[in-house]
Amino acid sequence: MELSEYQRRSRSTDQRGGDHPQDLVVHLLGLAGEAGSVAAEYKKYLRDGDAHSWWKTRMREELGDTLWYVAAICSHLELELDEVATANLEKTRDRWSVGGTEALDGAWPPSERLPRAGTYELRPVVGNGGQRLVELYFDGSRAGDPLTDASAIQDGYRYHDVFHLSYAVLLGWSPVTRALLKRKRRSDPVVDEGQDGGRAIVIEEGIAALVFGYATQHKMLEGVSRVDQKLLDTIAMVTGPLEVQVRSAGDWERAILRGFELFRALAAHDGGFIDFDADAGTLTFRSRGAQDD
Repeated sequence: MELSEYQRRSRSTDQRGGDHPQDLVVHLLGLAGEAGSVAAEYKKYLRDGDAHSWWKTRMREELGDTLWYVAAICSHLELELDEVATANLEKTRDRWSVGGTEALDGAWPPSERLPRAGTYELRPVVGNGGQRLVELYFDGSRAGDPLTDASAIQDGYRYHDVFHLSYAVLLGWSPVTRALLKRKRRSDPVVDEGQDGGRAIVIEEGIAALVFGYATQHKMLEGVSRVDQKLLDTIAMVTGPLEVQVRSAGDWERAILRGFELFRALAAHDGGFIDFDADAGTLTFRSRGAQDD
């Protein structure tokens, strides 16, 4: 049976099919109750095992009741159950699919493209005032200004350029990295302003700060294999006008987790090297000691 047909036929058994707000509340409470019944049936199976021989029949019944309430709520809200199901599949596909790392700037001159391979170095230095700084180098050339933690708490944020490097390699997107390496797409003024300009840079820096705040509450993502959907939804919302919108939530999750793996290694070893290959989708940490060897 098609979901649309099920929804149409379910309306004939809806005793609260009016448009009063209380009618919708009844169905919302019914949905909550039936979801609880589904969990309760499975709990009985875990408790009684094979002695609960009708558990699948009971689960089918309770799941059916849950579906009825979902259809009823859709009808009250003038939503089509088919469309709800399709949108859900699209959302879950975006959440769990991880695509390639192909370039988003392949149509531009080589001097305006993000590098596809090479080595970044994040080098610790001491400033004139004794503060701890980090300098970024790409293939031996200095990029950007030295960074501090910019905080009264020494939390290693001076190494946060590695997040931008991870976005550049795994997402093919990083206005911050473009600015640092002087690879903005100035040959196209519209793209230069809209995709590589100040607003895009602020958005990326905001994402890095947001994710860092999230990570401080989750052991800097050590041992974490999934990040919260709410975080990924926020990223999708703020990057909607930007070319990186083509990347999935799964792509963002991969870039975030890999960036923090490298961040933890850099903080633990007081700097180091990041060898990367965007075509292969890899970023590999090397300590400065390994370089000396």
